[in-house]
Amino acid sequence: MNPLCRAGEHLSRRAFLKGAAVTGGGLVLPNWGGLAHARSAAEAATKAKKRCILLWMNGGASQIDTFDMKPGRATGGPFRPVQTKVTGLQVCEYLPRVAAVADKLAVIRSMKTHSPDHPDGIYHMHTCYKMSERTPHPELGAVIAKFNGDLGSDLPTFVRMGSCGNAGAGYLGPAHEPFSLGREGKLGSFTSPYLAEDAEKKRAELFRFVEAEFAADHRAEPFDSHRTAKERAWRLLRAKAVFDISKEWPAAKERYGDSDFGRGCLMARKLVEAGVPFVEVGHENYDSHADNFVCHKANMQQLDMAWPALLTDLADRGLLQDTLVVWMGEVGRTPQINNRAGRDHYIRAWTIVLAGGGVKGGQVYGATDADGKDVKDDPVSEGDLFATVYKALGINHRAKHLSGVRPVWLTPEGSQPITELLG
Repeated sequence: MNPLCRAGEHLSRRAFLKGAAVTGGGLVLPNWGGLAHARSAAEAATKAKKRCILLWMNGGASQIDTFDMKPGRATGGPFRPVQTKVTGLQVCEYLPRVAAVADKLAVIRSMKTHSPDHPDGIYHMHTCYKMSERTPHPELGAVIAKFNGDLGSDLPTFVRMGSCGNAGAGYLGPAHEPFSLGREGKLGSFTSPYLAEDAEKKRAELFRFVEAEFAADHRAEPFDSHRTAKERAWRLLRAKAVFDISKEWPAAKERYGDSDFGRGCLMARKLVEAGVPFVEVGHENYDSHADNFVCHKANMQQLDMAWPALLTDLADRGLLQDTLVVWMGEVGRTPQINNRAGRDHYIRAWTIVLAGGGVKGGQVYGATDADGKDVKDDPVSEGDLFATVYKALGINHRAKHLSGVRPVWLTPEGSQPITELLG
């Protein structure tokens, strides 16, 4: 029998259209997670819980050359500190705009972590678990998408740009996988329909029917993932305009800086404003085993434009109090300067910065010794950091899930939020 005829037996046109959107030209776009009614992005934004933007310093930024400077010490390097608007908090001379918004920042100078290499460290600092564990743990973005997201929204609940995490949604499943944009925040060419609307409409009807027939006898996660991805793509077409910053960018680039990272930060602001609960923006070229000071100076000139502009825009729009902005990478850099004027990977004592989202700004938590080689006060583990982030976002950091038949928790046993950082 013709599949289109059988499709009519199982799913009437009226039933299909009740559960799908129709564009002005008649193109049927299936819902993101099925045929349930989907709220608009604007409605989702008004009901959204707290949001998070992760500024990911890919490769690992040097704490001693940014937020934990050691002037006059052998480990200090050539950069000079400048005073911020917060008494007792100094930052690198190449971060003057960051210094001007320091009252919004909570600087953690006492990270003491456990995964020194890039793949392991990226996984660990996105999930708070070691990659070596058998359980496929979800990234921070997937967890926030699950607890603070709205699967009824046309927009993705987990968006990232540039080089970022490597774990995905893990045991949370395909509904919470990340949606990736280009490094500069642009949608890929795959988001443009390649068929006429009438043809796309018929194709969508047939696709959903065939998938439903197949799913009746083939129940497995890869098949679910395929269906979910296809539905996401169709749903995204309805909200595509949110990803267009072309009209805002000519004026905004004066504040954010004319760089991919600057564009990504503007896109992140626009997405959380539209209701997306988690956005990650990658910033490249921090793995400075050679020429550390050349690399960091160039990067800080981009960072010092985009990051403060993002925080200021969020504050001006009344969004910062409900949007946690996290600045971190997978590792720090060694206090010692090697024979190539570089700094290598370091996990014994390094820095992460939080802002907004219920975190009290204008403070420094923890301290390192005179040369920055060890934590002197208040060490912070991966689990403690994630427990703090989850607490700030209203998520139970010890929420339990089942991976197969095995219970797993969002953070390792013993992880505790840093209450001093929270408002």
